[in-house]
Amino acid sequence: MTLIFRTIFLASALCLAASQAQADITIGVDLPLTGPAAGLGIPCKNGLVFWPESIAGEKIKLVVLDDASDPGQAAKNARRFISEDHVDVILGSAATPAALAMAAIAAEGQTVQLAEAPVELPPGKDAWTFRLPQSTALMAAGIVEHMKKAGVKSFAFIGYSDAYGESWLKDISRLASEAGIKLTTAERFARADTSVTAQALKAIASNPDAIVLVASGSGAAMPHLAVVERGYKGKIYQTHSAASNDLLRLGGKSVEGSFVISGLAVMPEGLPDGHPSKKLAVDFVQKYEKHFGPGTRNQFAAHTYDALLVLQRVVPEALKKGRPGTQQFREALRDALENAGEITVTQGVFRYTPKDHFGLDANARMMLTIAGGNWKVVAP
Repeated sequence: MTLIFRTIFLASALCLAASQAQADITIGVDLPLTGPAAGLGIPCKNGLVFWPESIAGEKIKLVVLDDASDPGQAAKNARRFISEDHVDVILGSAATPAALAMAAIAAEGQTVQLAEAPVELPPGKDAWTFRLPQSTALMAAGIVEHMKKAGVKSFAFIGYSDAYGESWLKDISRLASEAGIKLTTAERFARADTSVTAQALKAIASNPDAIVLVASGSGAAMPHLAVVERGYKGKIYQTHSAASNDLLRLGGKSVEGSFVISGLAVMPEGLPDGHPSKKLAVDFVQKYEKHFGPGTRNQFAAHTYDALLVLQRVVPEALKKGRPGTQQFREALRDALENAGEITVTQGVFRYTPKDHFGLDANARMMLTIAGGNWKVVAP
């Protein structure tokens, strides 16, 4: 009996060890594939095409869910990832309100969230959330810098009435005030709104030198058309969530001459040759356009590709402390992110630390203008 018991015990132990050795790295991907933010989510999903089947010898299992641009659905998806799929990493959402809803659940489940939106969280509430896009403060500083050089003394704000719009209003108001640039009015609208006529009229009536529009994807064209069609002739600025060909396609001639603060993957050819991200970004957009067609490049797909580059850097370190599917592995991933040093990606160089889960600096942004229906880099 003792021999039989030992044999069974040994066989069970070997089976357990084999199952642990073959554990997949499970990644829950939540994106707005339908709804108002689909213009962000679909390109992000497209970026998964370029992911390999494994990282550091461990097979990747992707669980992709649609949050329909709804924070409530995003929260449900995040809970499913943790309780049912037992994911090692959550990737998403690309919509700020949805990513914000997921952050609390990621923290509760002690699971790393690689957010594809520049979600702002109170100090101490982002222990498990790391961002892939540039922060609003970083990009707002780029707009204010351009305003100062262009002699802008006042600006109006028209933006989303959600977490993304609120973050932008807070940051650009503060930075502009510090630069001596006056905010004339702040007008808000919902992502699902089909008209911003009233907001456009109020903004124009405040007689600003410039208007800052805060919207995303295809939704960024609507407020732009509204102010131009009502005769506004001053400078117009858009944020990095508007840096897609949807703005060019839907805006047409009305968006000519406007400015968009952008990540690097829209026009990486315009980066200096010595920029650490130039080769990676150019290679990615060429690969992306070969697969999806000319003119399809966008920074949202690049965020998903950058997530891969980040994981390729930190997963080997995490595997030294735990196996996929375990709390030890999830904690090791977080620690590796905070201590990895420089991680060069298409959109810049991440330098995550325990106090900074954005990790990007001014080298991760560029100012673009629209000329002849295409993007053009604005010289520094």
